[in-house]
Amino acid sequence: MATQGLLALWLTAAVLAHGDHEHQKNMAGPHKSLWYNTLPGDGGTQADSVFSGISTFGRLPYLPCLFHKDIDYDIAFIGAPFDTGTSYRPGARFGPSGIRQGSRRLNLYGGYNVPLDTNPFNSWAKVIDCGDIPVTSYDNTYALHQIENGHFSILSRPPTTDATKPGPSLKGKTLPRVITLGGDHTITLPLLRSINRAYGPVTVIHFDSHLDTWKPKVFGGSPSETASINHGTYFYHAAQEGLLRNDTNIHAGIRTTLSGPSDYENDGYCGFEIVEAREIDTIGTEGIIKKIRERVGTKNPVYLSLDIDTLDPAFAPATGTPETGGWSTRELRTILRGLEGVNLVGADIVEVAPAYDTNAEHTTMAAADALFEIMSIMVKKGPLSVLDIDPPADEDTKDL
Repeated sequence: MATQGLLALWLTAAVLAHGDHEHQKNMAGPHKSLWYNTLPGDGGTQADSVFSGISTFGRLPYLPCLFHKDIDYDIAFIGAPFDTGTSYRPGARFGPSGIRQGSRRLNLYGGYNVPLDTNPFNSWAKVIDCGDIPVTSYDNTYALHQIENGHFSILSRPPTTDATKPGPSLKGKTLPRVITLGGDHTITLPLLRSINRAYGPVTVIHFDSHLDTWKPKVFGGSPSETASINHGTYFYHAAQEGLLRNDTNIHAGIRTTLSGPSDYENDGYCGFEIVEAREIDTIGTEGIIKKIRERVGTKNPVYLSLDIDTLDPAFAPATGTPETGGWSTRELRTILRGLEGVNLVGADIVEVAPAYDTNAEHTTMAAADALFEIMSIMVKKGPLSVLDIDPPADEDTKDL
């Protein structure tokens, strides 16, 4: 009988404990130091081994920003898994996840960027990974609306730092910076539409082997309005929509074949100057950096769009439209670091298609390392409240 009584008491306690499970608080165990270790030097805290854990960009904290409107940050990574605007090899819808996989080692030793003398993972800036924008693969027009509105939702909220200070947006606010993981290059059009709602027309630095300013009838034939917007025409549409600051935009790394000399004429009408990839043989990385800086100036809000096919396929084979004769990863990173001080308000990296990569993850690591340089530049520049920017000639307050 005593045994039966004890059993009954145990069952009652178990039921009560289970019923009160939702109200229990997680208690810190005595062995926390076994899993969370402070790294020596300036490295911060390490929780997982580099080969374990959930993949976010650079092992940053993941927060569902699109679901929770009260999440704040200074720099946010967001994915745009879209690839139904590509003309050759699809697969860039897997780019965001691939780039995150390739970024796992970025802060293995603490994340300090030696050439730029900064640690973007351990600075004034709160940097997080917001996950991906939900993007349909069945309707390009609707997908571009999803990307624009998802990006603007992330872009338009107050940052963690200097949220109450004046900044360079059309409404005079300080906003966070957003770095987008593509996706094929079509996504840059909705991203620029979002940026335009916040800042008006912006200057664009475009790293690519292709112009991407082709008229729709030249690139794709334009059988419909939907088909006219693709990864070779989005800058044409951006120029037509007034999203670009005229005569301040530049391509870097161009080496594609053309339909003819008129392609360059049309490119000029869209407001771009061109740095050919082969120029690195004569003017070197310093000459290319000089050309870019002289073109974009120091008073313009600048958006940087980086197609991974800027790199030679020897260094980045996993892309939709590879072109031989490109730059090495080292050369690209040197050029990116040379843009320190430019007024970057946002950036994207596109055309990473992991299915075509090597087992060594050459392309995804190169993409992650390029973004490491870009986020380092942003952190060194400081919050956007410090920027000295000339307003656009025809100011339009729009949404902000």
